[in-house]
Amino acid sequence: MHDQRDQLEPGSLPQEISELEGRIGELRQAAGVPEPDLRATLDAALVELELALTVMRTMGGGQAGEAGDSTAAENERRVLRTVFQDAPVPLFLLDRTASVRRVNRQAAALLGTSSGYVSGKQFTAFCDLATRAAVRSQLAAAVRTGRRRRVSVRFLGRDHPVDAVVTMARVWIRGEPDPMVVVAAGPTTTPASDEAATSPRAKGGRARTVEGGPGDDEAVATIVHRMDVLATASELLLDEPVFNETVAVRRCARLLAAELADWAFIDLTGPGNGVPGGPPMGGVHAAGTAPRLRRQVVMGPEDERSVEAARLLEQVDPAEDTLPHTVFVTRQSALRPHVENVDVLGVCPDGQPVCAKIGATSLLSVPIEDGDRAIGTITLATGGEYGPFDLMDLGVVQRLGRYLALVIRAARLYRRRAEVADTLQAGLLPKRLPAIPGVSVAARYLVSTHGADVGGDFYDVFRTETGWGLVLGDVCGKGEDAAAVTATARHCVRLASRWKARPADVLGIVNEALLDEDRFVTAVMAGVTLETERVIASLGTAGHPPAIVVRADGVIRSASRGGVPLGLFEDFEAGLDTIDLSVGDTLILHSDGVLEACDMTRQEFGQERLLETLAAHAGKGPEEMLAAVESALLAYCDGDLRDDVSMLALRVEPPSLD
Repeated sequence: MHDQRDQLEPGSLPQEISELEGRIGELRQAAGVPEPDLRATLDAALVELELALTVMRTMGGGQAGEAGDSTAAENERRVLRTVFQDAPVPLFLLDRTASVRRVNRQAAALLGTSSGYVSGKQFTAFCDLATRAAVRSQLAAAVRTGRRRRVSVRFLGRDHPVDAVVTMARVWIRGEPDPMVVVAAGPTTTPASDEAATSPRAKGGRARTVEGGPGDDEAVATIVHRMDVLATASELLLDEPVFNETVAVRRCARLLAAELADWAFIDLTGPGNGVPGGPPMGGVHAAGTAPRLRRQVVMGPEDERSVEAARLLEQVDPAEDTLPHTVFVTRQSALRPHVENVDVLGVCPDGQPVCAKIGATSLLSVPIEDGDRAIGTITLATGGEYGPFDLMDLGVVQRLGRYLALVIRAARLYRRRAEVADTLQAGLLPKRLPAIPGVSVAARYLVSTHGADVGGDFYDVFRTETGWGLVLGDVCGKGEDAAAVTATARHCVRLASRWKARPADVLGIVNEALLDEDRFVTAVMAGVTLETERVIASLGTAGHPPAIVVRADGVIRSASRGGVPLGLFEDFEAGLDTIDLSVGDTLILHSDGVLEACDMTRQEFGQERLLETLAAHAGKGPEEMLAAVESALLAYCDGDLRDDVSMLALRVEPPSLD
């Protein structure tokens, strides 16, 4: 090694200014990270002021040392390497850009990794965010001035952070055009925290033992913990009677942030990109562009500052040059044990890097894919309090990504099927009920909470040859086949009523139309004839719960039962009844879903509860009466309807004075 040199080459002045600008920017970021080391940042800022003055005054530099004999130089290098490796203190050899050229055995042991892994990486990548900017500035000062520099550092060790004081000295080495820096780590101490040594969540879930404890126990505890995480994830993701994408995503993020990391990010493409929603095997659609990732959830620590940061980061979608987007497009998982580029997760709206915002020094990201398409990514971040992520962490999160992808795929398929069912169901019911002079009508339709198939219930109100017709029916079963039979029954009733006045005749025609179908239909029909202050309702029943009449004074009567379901036998015969309705009387048609709704003990709502509810609201209009039944029904079964529910009501109103 040659004597220290206090001058640099004139051609390096622009580079010096550029590097100075970059370090000043890092100092600004360091002041904003969680728990910043403001004292070290201030000292570094003063150093940068000194360097700025030196740069402005620098107009020339010294010359490199003379070249010696090549053999002697090689011998000198060999001796230096031996001394360097066997030195009793941790030593790092850096170039002027702070990239690690070599580390000795003590330095590798300090970081808990191999010498080969450290070499080539930025020295500051192994320091926590609070001290990085100060370390970089002191390194630049050592290169510029040739004076030794000391600074406190928190190294991101494998198992836990290690506090140290490092001394930096500039050296010139034969054959190297630029000066280099030797960094020696002085006496070190580990954080005085029992949690760092014994917490079962150490390093995002890796179980740790007290220093000196048996390594086998630690390895077993680590594996067991990860198995517990996978088992818990399976239970959380599948513990839903109906797949729910939002619930699954939030549960997964909460588990990961609690057990494996400080922060969890989940980004997804929308279902509009196809089911399950991501690009195919190559990661890119036919048009050549990948679908856009949208941030779904961010989970972090529970303190007030972190909660506010999570709320902000949920609004920041991954940009194209970020790690989550790259992982999504390539479908290749990424592990960054020591983050060198703090922009790797993108930038907040205020210009601060996301990594700096959350204090992230170690990252991993995996695609959410079901084997066919990528749906999104899971990204975990930690501040290094318990050491960087490793391959075992990556393997666990990859498996969770697979689980989550399957749940999301099922949820999106289920949602699409439910949307189709809702659209089809809407086409089987009247968009609005007609206005009938002298009476008011109302209807209610409640969809079963079990399954996403279109229901078999239908109702309709329409004109007939002699007045108006009301019909309510229930097709056996659910799904598209049942919907086809529903449409046939409903429209056949309308058509037959144009030339048949009696409900029995109309239902007979419908029966003939349904004989070739594989499903039967129960129905009740009322043919209504309007007279002054009086309505005559002719009823026809085909194996359906009978109509109910609620008198104005609260007296309730059930119409006659009878008839067989439609579509079973050629010799069909309906159950018949005729009811006179006066002002204030209400006619109620309903499906068996009302009667068969069950509570937690499997007891049915039943006819008596229905009649009691109707009697209690006898003086109300049909809309309020049906709303009361709906409320009582949902309260009884706690919102868990096992079958569709349909109700239709007609009330005779007082004559108009006009």
